[in-house]
Amino acid sequence: MPNPSPLLAAALDYATHGWPVFMLARSKRPVANCPPCTDPGPDHDREACPCLTCHGFYAATTDPDRVAAILDAVPTGQLALRTGAASGTVVVDVDPGHGGRDTMNTLIGRGLLPPTAYVATGSGGLHLYYRHPGGTVQCSQGKPGQGLGPGIDVKADGGYVVLPPSVHPRTGRPYRWAPGRAMEEMPPALVDACRPAPPAPTPATPHEPTSTRPAGGISCPDRLLAAHLHTVAEAPEGSRRTTLYGAARGVARMVAADAITRDDAIAALTAAGRAAEQTDRDIRAAITGGFRAEGLAA
Repeated sequence: MPNPSPLLAAALDYATHGWPVFMLARSKRPVANCPPCTDPGPDHDREACPCLTCHGFYAATTDPDRVAAILDAVPTGQLALRTGAASGTVVVDVDPGHGGRDTMNTLIGRGLLPPTAYVATGSGGLHLYYRHPGGTVQCSQGKPGQGLGPGIDVKADGGYVVLPPSVHPRTGRPYRWAPGRAMEEMPPALVDACRPAPPAPTPATPHEPTSTRPAGGISCPDRLLAAHLHTVAEAPEGSRRTTLYGAARGVARMVAADAITRDDAIAALTAAGRAAEQTDRDIRAAITGGFRAEGLAA
């Protein structure tokens, strides 16, 4: 590829090192989806979608040809990294405008933020890069009760950050890597702080409707229903709607077998979807699609 632009050269270099990259709009927001992807059905796989810019960080890739095509489609946007297990990164985003510097200094004093690779952002903040510890590390932005303190956000699984040499749209200043810094492991205390505290134990209560009944060759419908709902609860972020759709198909078969009423089935699936932080619209689409695939109306 002759004389790539600085942005494309950087993007290809990141991809070569296994970092999936994509392009944001100039505003640092995901590029708007194309019409077919704006309201996709439950069978639409965002991870496998061939569109170059749809579904935000799901378009991120390490394929050099696709990287070049994405930048060609959004030549004036912001280069971005899909954080989390996909790239092996957890990024601590320090926003001085909201007290991030003071919080960072406190965390450094507690041993939670050891020296590591970092980016000086175009807005005067910092992105501290650490190696992903495995498992799931949720993003904390906009989630009360999570995060490391005022002015600090965690960008991990289900998140993204702008990469150098992008230029900040408001200040006109570029994002820059600090020289001579290697990306370090997260200390255990930082891993613990980035993960939400486990919920307080609650008395064991049955989650399945009491109206399940052996029918249609299903001898233990309560256990089968619980198993379907459990798959939704355990699904990783990014695949929960697809998992809910699959669970809806399984539960629809229970309805067809007369092992559970339609209303109880929908109520159980809706509760599972809400517990998995899905929107009511996505929940309804997943249930409707799952029931329809089994020949039932939801």
